[in-house]
Amino acid sequence: MVNHMDTHQIAANDAAVHSTNDIVVRALKVSDLIDCLKLGLEDFKAKPSHIFVLGLIYPIGTALAFGYALGRDVLPLAFPVAAGLALLGPFAAIVLYEISRRREQGQSFAWGDIGEVFHRVSTWSVGVLMVALVAVFGVWLVVAQAIFDATLGVGGYIAPAAFIGQVLTTPEGWTLIMLGNAAGLVFAAGVLATNVVSFPMLLDREVGASAAVATSLRVAAKSPVTVAIWGLIIAGSMAIGAAALLVGLGVVVPVLGHATWHLYRKAVPQ
Repeated sequence: MVNHMDTHQIAANDAAVHSTNDIVVRALKVSDLIDCLKLGLEDFKAKPSHIFVLGLIYPIGTALAFGYALGRDVLPLAFPVAAGLALLGPFAAIVLYEISRRREQGQSFAWGDIGEVFHRVSTWSVGVLMVALVAVFGVWLVVAQAIFDATLGVGGYIAPAAFIGQVLTTPEGWTLIMLGNAAGLVFAAGVLATNVVSFPMLLDREVGASAAVATSLRVAAKSPVTVAIWGLIIAGSMAIGAAALLVGLGVVVPVLGHATWHLYRKAVPQ
């Protein structure tokens, strides 16, 4: 198994053995996205994972609620944190990818098998990409806070209704919205391009982090419009799920995770 390789073997595997030039990448069409979403929904119906996903999401909502209870001004970061969850999504969905992979091969999956998922991948490669995503998430929060401070710059605790009013009814609030969305688009585009198929690929093939990222970039370069539309689908679906008081994310996130596996299969055929 890949996770038993020593560091030198992983490095050699990453740099030479699995050259990205040997990995076939095909162009994606919008019809592929629709097909992937249908397959993702079928996977979710066959193996509902809403409890697992909500178990990852609700602690964040709880932390924000406690912040309000303690009189902390956490509202300005509520949206950036929610939006930033999408940046960490590729890693969090590894279990969902494995469910889809097993269903594809006619195998069963039990929740007790979660530990086995990480035996299929190089812990080094997954760790490198995870650290990179967490770093991007942290930078995003810093940028979001800087934009807020430069526009509204409200000091101290503010009631939710008053905050929303300032955001939607003042020039500074609209500037915050435009700059925040523009910055978020840049971060999201970078993460999408480098991770659209990287984590599913690490689960499916014996490749290193650099090879997986390079393949993701090739997929994005080969089908830029389709990948951009996929990003919009993810963003829109996450927004709708979050609007349903996070409960909707218990369906949206698993379906998108499963669909991403099938997108990988279409973009990087076996």
